[in-house]
Amino acid sequence: MPRGKLYLIPTPIGEGLIEEVIPQATLSVVQQLHVFVVEELRTARRFLSRAKITTPINALTFFELNEHTAPEQIYPFLQPALDGHSIGLLSEAGAPAVADPGAALVQLAHGLRIDVVPMVGPSSILLALMASGLNGQSFAFAGYLPIPSHERRERLKQLEHTAITSRQTQLFIETPYRNLALFADILLTAAPSTRLCVAAGLTRPEQFIRTATIAQWKAAPVPDIHKKPCLFLLGY
Repeated sequence: MPRGKLYLIPTPIGEGLIEEVIPQATLSVVQQLHVFVVEELRTARRFLSRAKITTPINALTFFELNEHTAPEQIYPFLQPALDGHSIGLLSEAGAPAVADPGAALVQLAHGLRIDVVPMVGPSSILLALMASGLNGQSFAFAGYLPIPSHERRERLKQLEHTAITSRQTQLFIETPYRNLALFADILLTAAPSTRLCVAAGLTRPEQFIRTATIAQWKAAPVPDIHKKPCLFLLGY
C-alpha cells in the first residue's frame, strides 16, 4: 500500500481574510485531509473553520503535539500515513516546524520514509527579514532569549558581536508581554551604530516595522509593541 504524505500547512499570523495570506493551492490540500497533527486543538479547529473545510470538524482526526508531548508519544501520530492516509501538520501560527514543536514529527517522518511536503504560506521570520533592510544573504534565528535580565543582556552582547563581526543578521523573539523589557535591554547593551529592526503585528492592520540605529531608537518614542507578536533583528 502506498504511504500517505505529511503536508506542512502554514496558518495565518493575523486575523485578516485567510485568502490574503494562504494560497488557494494550500487551502485545496487542506480540503483533502482528514487527519491533522496540531499544536492546540481549539486554534486548529478555528483555522479549519476559517478555511471553509467541507468535511465536518467532528469527523476529522486530531493529534496534539506541543511542548508537553513526550517523544515516545509521537510515533502513533504518523500511523495513518503508514496506512496510506496523508496528514496535515498545523502550527499555532505561521510555518510549521520553524520555532515550533512540529519539527520532531518531521524528523520522524523522514526516518520512516514518509514524504514531507512543505506548503506555501506566511513565515513571520522571513517577512521580518524581507522588510528589515538588513543582510538577507546571511542570517540566523536565535529563538527566545534568557528571561533573567542579566543573562538576556549577555546573550544580546553575543548576538550583536556576531551580527557586526560576521555581518550576519540576528533574529530573535520574546513572549509578547515581555517585549518592552527586551527592547529596553537592547537599547542598554547595543552600540549606538548597531541597527535594530522591530517588526510587530505582521500581516495585521496594526503592522509596525521600523529599522533604525540604536541611537535613533533612543531618541524616538517607545514603540507600541506590548503584548503584540514581535520579532527583533540586529544587524550592521
